[in-house]
Parts: sequence; structure tokens; C-alpha cells
Amino acid sequence: MQENSDMGRNKFSRDEVIKIGRLLKLKNAGNRFQQKQVRHDLRTEFEFNISDFNEPGKAFGPDELIAAIQRGAIVILDDQTIADMKAKRARDKARDQAEAEKMAIETGEQTDWKQALDEWNEWENSQK
Repeated sequence: MQENSDMGRNKFSRDEVIKIGRLLKLKNAGNRFQQKQVRHDLRTEFEFNISDFNEPGKAFGPDELIAAIQRGAIVILDDQTIADMKAKRARDKARDQAEAEKMAIETGEQTDWKQALDEWNEWENSQK
């Protein structure tokens, strides 16, 4: 299920599912701004994207969360497995970002800011 890099996680600990359920309840009870804030919190804190699990155009709340778990779209794992998974995702993300930066520098799409800073410091020191 994790083929698309825009997708969030589909594996969570029991505690995370409880927190996600509470946030979904707040979302459904909130105004438009509060709903946007809850969706942001779900994406940033849990890598949980409602669009990965809901039917387009339908509200997604705690009941739909339970249904997603029951149909196997969301999997509950133990805390250590989730911690290991998060650590691997962080390593992979850092590696991918470093590779993308390297490619952008090589193709001239981006300036090597580290090199530019070194050159600036060298120039600044030569002015003293």
C-alpha cells in the first residue's frame, strides 16, 4: 500500500490509533479552521492522511477509522515495531533528500549553499 510517496502510514500503535480517533472526533465537531488544523496535526504528527482511507466526499471520523481497521486498511502494531518503522522512514527520507539535493546541485538547479557559505567565510576572512 505504501507505493505512492504522497501517502502516509497505514501502520500505527494502539495508542496512536486512540489519539487519531480523538483528533477525528474533534475534527468532525470543529469549524472549518479547526478541521484544517486537525488534518494538519494528523498529517504531521502521525503521517495520517484521511484521503488514504476514506471514500471521496464522505466525512471521516472515529467510526470510519474503526471500519478502516476492520477491513485491514489500517494495521495496529506494537510500539517497538512502530518506533523502528519511524526511524527507518526518517533515515530513508534524509537519504532521499540528500540525494535530491546532490542531483539538483549537479544539474545546476540549486546552489550548493554549503560551498557558498564556505566561500563567503573565506572571502570575509580575507577582508580582515
